[in-house]
Formats: sequence, structure tokens, C-alpha cells
Amino acid sequence: MSAFWLTAYVLMWPVIVAGVLAFIARAFFREWLEARRRGEPMI
Repeated sequence: MSAFWLTAYVLMWPVIVAGVLAFIARAFFREWLEARRRGEPMI
């Protein structure tokens, strides 16, 4: 495996993890704001 492809493979994982984290955080904050508007606790 060439150094370029190995580097691309290693650097791809933080991007994927950041995307998943952003997706989860966006969903969490959307639910949190909706619960605050309704006056209900999150849990």
C-alpha cells in the first residue's frame, strides 16, 4: 500500500467520527429545544 493511500485511510476516520458526532449533537439539540418549548424535561 502506498504512503498516500495509507495516509488517506488514516485521515478519513476522524472525518467520519466528526460527521457522526455532528449528526448526534444536532439531533440532541433539536430534541432539547423541542422539550424546552413544550416545558417538559428531557429525561
